[in-house]
Amino acid sequence: MSEFDRQASFGWLINVVAGKAEKRLDAELKQHGLTVALWPTMMCLWEEEGVTQRQIALKAKVENSTTTRTLDKLEKLGLVERRDDPDSRRNYRIYLTESGKALRDKVAAIPLAINAELLTTLNDDEHSQLIHLLQKVVANVEL
Repeated sequence: MSEFDRQASFGWLINVVAGKAEKRLDAELKQHGLTVALWPTMMCLWEEEGVTQRQIALKAKVENSTTTRTLDKLEKLGLVERRDDPDSRRNYRIYLTESGKALRDKVAAIPLAINAELLTTLNDDEHSQLIHLLQKVVANVEL
């Protein structure tokens, strides 16, 4: 068994980067009435509206119960609305309100700037390789 080396630990390294990004993102989002906890759901809805809560949970890689609470908060903020699902009496489809749609233009550049700052030490090839490798890891993550 090899000895634990923090500097070679994927978990520790990714946690350092994620922690820094999350702290910065949350501070910036709060200026627009959002939090980092609401962010994954909003990103999913900006990509595609009219999806079910379950679909959002799968795309955002969070528990369904977490998505329920997140949607409740976003609904109270007037950013999303639940509509009856024409295919199921038990489900709702989730849509952005006009305020939710408009918010995208105000906050879309925030994570881009944070990512650029965190990745300044990488050249284009390294950046592409890192993203590709992380996509492979994330695709394998199950909740």
